[in-house]
Amino acid sequence: MNLTRAEARERAELINVDSYEVALDLTRGGQVFGTTTTVKFTAVPGSSTFIDAVTHSVHSVTLNGQALDPATVSDGVRIQLPDLADTNELTVVADAPYMNTGEGLHRFVDPVDGEAYLYTQFEVPDSRRMFAVFEQPDLKGTFAFTVTAPSHWDVISNSPTPEPVPTASGSDDGPSSVWAFAPTPRLSSYVTALIAGPYQSIRSEVASSDGRVIPLGVFARKSLMQYLDADNIFELTRQGFEFFEAQFGVAYPFEKYDQLFVPEFNAGAMENAGAVTILEGYVFRSKVTGAQIERRAITVLHELAHMWFGDLVTMRWWNDLWLNESFAEYMSHLAAVENTTFTSAWTTFASVEKSWAYRQDQLPTTHPIFAEINDLQDVEVNFDGITYAKGASVLRQLVAWVGPEQFMAGVREYFAKHAWQNTELSDLMAELEKASGRDLDQWGRLWLETAGVNTLTPELEADADGKLTAFSIVQSAVAEWPTIRPHRLAVGFYNLDSAGKLERVHREELDVDGEHTEVPALVGLAQPDLILVNDDDLAYAKVRLDEKSLATATAHLKDFGDSLPRTLVWNSAWDAARDGESPARRYVELILANVAAESDSSVILVQLRQLATTLNFYVAEEHRAATTVAAVDTLWDLASAAAGGSDAQLQFVKSFALLASSGTQLDTVGGLLDGSVALEGLAMDQDLRWELLASLVAGGRLGKEEIDAELERDNTASGQNAAALATAAIPTPEAKAAAWDSIVVKGELSNALQGSAVNGFMRVLDRSLLEPYAEKYFDAVPGIVANRTHALAQQIVVGLYPALLTTQATVDRTDAFLAGLPADSAALRRMMLENRDGVARALRARAADVLPGDA
Repeated sequence: MNLTRAEARERAELINVDSYEVALDLTRGGQVFGTTTTVKFTAVPGSSTFIDAVTHSVHSVTLNGQALDPATVSDGVRIQLPDLADTNELTVVADAPYMNTGEGLHRFVDPVDGEAYLYTQFEVPDSRRMFAVFEQPDLKGTFAFTVTAPSHWDVISNSPTPEPVPTASGSDDGPSSVWAFAPTPRLSSYVTALIAGPYQSIRSEVASSDGRVIPLGVFARKSLMQYLDADNIFELTRQGFEFFEAQFGVAYPFEKYDQLFVPEFNAGAMENAGAVTILEGYVFRSKVTGAQIERRAITVLHELAHMWFGDLVTMRWWNDLWLNESFAEYMSHLAAVENTTFTSAWTTFASVEKSWAYRQDQLPTTHPIFAEINDLQDVEVNFDGITYAKGASVLRQLVAWVGPEQFMAGVREYFAKHAWQNTELSDLMAELEKASGRDLDQWGRLWLETAGVNTLTPELEADADGKLTAFSIVQSAVAEWPTIRPHRLAVGFYNLDSAGKLERVHREELDVDGEHTEVPALVGLAQPDLILVNDDDLAYAKVRLDEKSLATATAHLKDFGDSLPRTLVWNSAWDAARDGESPARRYVELILANVAAESDSSVILVQLRQLATTLNFYVAEEHRAATTVAAVDTLWDLASAAAGGSDAQLQFVKSFALLASSGTQLDTVGGLLDGSVALEGLAMDQDLRWELLASLVAGGRLGKEEIDAELERDNTASGQNAAALATAAIPTPEAKAAAWDSIVVKGELSNALQGSAVNGFMRVLDRSLLEPYAEKYFDAVPGIVANRTHALAQQIVVGLYPALLTTQATVDRTDAFLAGLPADSAALRRMMLENRDGVARALRARAADVLPGDA
């Protein structure tokens, strides 16, 4: 199943692809589909190569009019192509399996109406699961899909959907029709797409900058259409079109733009050219937080940015995957701030994306942004916080370094030169150097070819009158990754005003380079109440506060006038708790004292998640139970005091239910569910009911009978996932054994149901329920990785790791496991090293969780 970069480079030197014609028959039942591929390509005469095709069976292979023996040339993954001519035509007739893993051509049956819904997910190496293809991004071609499917279905691909033509025959699903799509422009295979089934749609249009009217479509399953707020999606899309066309200097490159919400999706969305697939969870059937609404908006804009950066211009090989994703992530936040109502998106970026990046960059598996990708397995494990979040953070620093106007001027020239082609990082950097006049060679080496995060600390002196007599910024790095980097950043001075608000009174922007950077422009100014290095969050670095600033921040965190500087202080406090520099219980106190005043929904969401992590892992074991009960009681107080129907109220209730453990707390959860306890304005919708029920199940108050009754009330895909979680959370040895058997032994669950069951299995109040499975886990994971697709294996290897058994014994057993791994187990080794680091970090944080008065 693997493909090395060396193989891809050699194949690209031998062949050039012209076109694909792919005929698919989706009327053969629920296990396999028919796939016939005709590909035309040129080659070095007399050379040999292979085409990728993951098949159930191969019926025929015809190369330049000659039949090849399928049993000889095909192994179910590759088809060998000997003795090629100058111009070649290959036809492969095969059956391929439907997937239930969120990879390839995924098939889902809606429990509400019994209808089948299909969609593709091809990134990284999975277009070969639907048709025979030279599966690498630099072998672009045109794609013409012809699809036979039940007549009552809708069929969507990259090209506009043609009128279907009825066929003479039918299937068990009734009459069939054929959809013959026009060829696409030249694309990499991983951004082609097929979505088929009785999807429903809402249509609109947008005016492009070149005068065309671009058709827009928003799609979802029939049973979800009542919840789809298409007007919001269309508004965001139009705002994105307007912003990106103006910034990029290139009109939208495709004929139409469809956005399809699909079931059991593994990621947030996928940038298929003109046919973006999006996580179905973004169709909100219940009241959701502002954080979720904003995340959907960023996702919509992210995928739209990919139509230019990724689809129009595509990376040559996967080592530039980081640039593909980072560019879209940066541009989506920029578009949100400058051309939508989500004007605080940089606060969300700092709270969500940068927190992810800092965490990933401090793992033992961190790697340079520009990672050496030797094969497809490397790609799969590098879809991480470095690729997305650190890359986007460093791209934002690059924009600050070269200047925003110069950056976009370089990007416009890049698109103009390389449309419909494949590029490398150096192609973009060359244009940015021309536009800015900055030499980016050294900058690129320091930022993109090394790993690790720097820490920036202010160093200052003041006289008796409070005037600064010296100010410098000290930069440090850890021993494992000692690189000292250049930073373009701002230093902000904040004072408490007469109303008790922390407001910025001075801002100084400068270049920081080396271990010690003097800032003479600040000398002579009055020392403020708080100094914030990296104000406006331009740099990618951990930040520490001086003693006076730390005292001000601790006492007045909620009093910042703006959300972004407050978030930077939140992040600094979280870093210190994770790093064992400050007691975890101090961080718990900081959250509970300030989160009710937080104005940004995404920041509330992140702080409550980090509260749960701190309580579960970082608080000293002897204080964990009491600290948790007290913290959860406070969450209930915050929920009770929050404005009725507010975002904060909903978030506090959800966090309270997730962490409830005492008898009194579970009584309250039960009261919320049965209506005997009420909070003004709290909407008791179906999704909240499931969260409350799961809390009561994990707490031993409810069981299988109540889960089944709730599922009968909500027998939908969402309901089935929620029931799978709750069932696996039943706190009995028998229930845990049944969940383990279903997930690990049988392995028949879809990606969505398996993920829910994994989450439920690990949801325990009594951690001794998990002890019998620690050794079983280490015994099982090698076979899991060997026999399941990457998506399913990763769910288990990461999700079922016995992290809640936070002991040195867990670390030691992991070390023994790692010592016995074969050399070719790179993906498993990486996942296990990251698992281990989480427990080792937790042990260090627990050791540092010491407060005055502790016995």
